[in-house]
Amino acid sequence: MDNQKIAIIGLGRIGSAFLRNMLGRRERGVELVAVAESGDTPGRQMALDAGLAVTSLDQIVALGTGVDILFDLTGIPAVRREIREKLMAQGNHHTVIASETIARLIWAMTSDDDLPVIAGRSTGY
Repeated sequence: MDNQKIAIIGLGRIGSAFLRNMLGRRERGVELVAVAESGDTPGRQMALDAGLAVTSLDQIVALGTGVDILFDLTGIPAVRREIREKLMAQGNHHTVIASETIARLIWAMTSDDDLPVIAGRSTGY
């Protein structure tokens, strides 16, 4: 099975929990290529401890087809729009943007724990 190269933007409560889950899936075809988090969060530290590149949205977008799935777990619609616009401007038709809705589906299939819920957060496009 080919590895799925993923990046995660946003390592707050949801992103941190999702990162922990994905780190446990490395031998199952998940390759974490980069994460982006500007704040000093436990998820950011977890990524650094795991040897992941903690970078910016622009640097992740610049990886081009080196990212198969980009998880936007910021919960900020403007960030999701910015990601789409930057991928389109680069002509990147390869990278798929996955929202929190997709992350929750994957979580339900890979973990018995509950993913944190943040009331009022938009999870779709």
